[in-house]
This record gives sequence, structure tokens and C-alpha cells, in this order.
Amino acid sequence: MRKFEGFQKGVNLGGWISQFDSYDKAHFDSFITEKDIREIASLGFDHVRVPVDYVLLEEEDASPKEDGFRYLELCRSWCGKYGLHMLIDLHECYGYSFDPLKKDMDRERFFYDGDLQERFLNLWERIAQRFSAYPEQVAFEPLNEVVLQEVAQAWNRVAASFIRRMRAIVPDHYLVIGGVCYSSVTSVPLLELPLDDRIVYNFHCYEPLLFTHQGAYWVENMPLDFRIGYPEKLETYREALSRLGLSGDLAGAINREDITQVGEGFFEEIFAPAIKKAEEDQIPLYCGEYGVIDRAEHQAALRWLKDIHTVMDRYGIGRALWNYKEKDFGFSGEDFADIRQQFIDIL
Repeated sequence: MRKFEGFQKGVNLGGWISQFDSYDKAHFDSFITEKDIREIASLGFDHVRVPVDYVLLEEEDASPKEDGFRYLELCRSWCGKYGLHMLIDLHECYGYSFDPLKKDMDRERFFYDGDLQERFLNLWERIAQRFSAYPEQVAFEPLNEVVLQEVAQAWNRVAASFIRRMRAIVPDHYLVIGGVCYSSVTSVPLLELPLDDRIVYNFHCYEPLLFTHQGAYWVENMPLDFRIGYPEKLETYREALSRLGLSGDLAGAINREDITQVGEGFFEEIFAPAIKKAEEDQIPLYCGEYGVIDRAEHQAALRWLKDIHTVMDRYGIGRALWNYKEKDFGFSGEDFADIRQQFIDIL
């Protein structure tokens, strides 16, 4: 399978100019600095994935915000200085958010509303123009985590429009596109796009969610004090899912009949259809988010990372760990001091 060159081993900068607590210039100026980019490069990463929300880049009337673009441009220059590539990920656009805490969000409308889509595409054209001079360094991801499976074909149409509009400005940049169900690996085969040799299939993997999101306050029906190890027997996870009342996307692959184990083979099984699709289309495969919540027992988290990396390495799947700092998944804090070297070795 083709590799996403330059984007094999990365980390997310979540919580900086996306998913921040408040729109605060002091936060934007201090949460990620050149020092952080230097540190990331020193750990052997080759790229950063930079989530950004539209509110940083455009006013309510859709006119551009220069201050917001400055953060992206600063990050690109820091990455250039320390030899890193950069993936710009639009984490939220006007009219759409994946965020489960935004319970009043209509997660379907954007995919059928031409005006919202035109605003989205216009924003992307401005981003492309700003970074058109860096085809080897900068890649673009149109939208983070399309939630609903029922919009799969509508999303294919939006993504196809994105590709056509971007190619008029950035013919040689990588475009990184995921599927539905929160960019589930199982949705990669549903992607139907106009392909070229700079398209990348993207997915996210937090399987089994019961382990990677244990105690997560944003997961409905998840007790804050719930804890579980890795790996456990398949029946142990299934019993816990039933007891907690977690189903559908929250249950993930654990309840699938074709899943026979939890461990390295588990990732082989759930990645298989996406790998087949990528190989047939001769398109690189990339995991834009994966990781374990900081509430999990550290050695269990390391075992999980080792298993998922083994399979990713076997098939040349590029990846970006969630997350560099804070957001319940960060590894740069003191909490990870006791396993820091083991963690870095596995990464």
C-alpha cells in the first residue's frame, strides 16, 4: 500500500485553536509556541495535525480574520524551521460541528444546504491560497468527523466539490479525507471520490472506546469512575457495554459478530476493509486521531499503543496521536513522567 510520505508519525495540537475553553488571545498566544514545535520534532515526530475552528479564520459575515490565519502561518514557519510537515484540519465549519457536547447542533443540515457548503468551500479556497507555496510541507483535511452514517453519499458530493475547488489552487498538495460515523475506519469503503495521486483516505481509531474513553465526561452513560484494562477478554468488554447501556457508535466494533479477539489481531480485523479499499484504489491510508484517555492505567495504555502501532507499521499507515497537550489525552504533562521514555519508545 502507498504511504502518506512525510506524515507517518505525528501528533495533534488539539485545544490550541480548536476546542478551546474560551476565545482568548492570551490562550492562543501561549498554549502552543515555537518551543512546543521544537519539542515535538526532538521526539522524532515528522508532522503535526493542527485542528482549527472556523471562528478563528472568519467573522460572522464570513470575512477573513487575519489574526486567526496568523496562528496557522506561525505554526507553518515553526514546522519549517524544525523539519516538520503540517496537516491543517478544519475541526468545525460554519453550520457543522461533531462535538457531542453541542447537543442542539443539527448534524445533517450542512450536507444538504448549498449556502453553507459554499461558505465552507470559500473558506477553504482562502486557506489554500495562503499555503499554496508549500505543496510538500502542508496538507489539508476538509472537515473533522462527519457524525451521521445517513449522510455518507451527501458527504461524498461535498468532498468531491472540495477536491475540485482545491485542485484549481493547490494541484499538488495532499488532501486528506475521512468518512462518516466519526471518521470510523469502517466507513472508509463508503468513500467515493474523484481520485488523484495526492488524495489520502483518513480514519480515526479509539477502539475499543470503552477502554480509550473510560470515565470520559462527554460520553453519554459513561460513569466518571468507570475503569477497565487492556487487553481484556472480549466477553469482559461486551458485558460492561451491556451493563452501562452503551450501544451503536459508543460500542464501536466490540459487539460485531466478526470480531474474535482483543489485542493486535483486533486491529487487524477492524482495519482490514479500509486497507483493502486503499490498496484497490492505490491511495495512502492515514489515522488522523487515536489515543487513550489519561484516566486509563498507564501500562494498559502502553500495551494498547504497542498493538495499534504494530498493525499500522505493518501496512504503512501514517498517523497522528491525540493529543500533544491536555484535552484529557495529552502526554506532555507531569502525569506521564513515570512512563515518558516507554511512551516515546513506542511512539
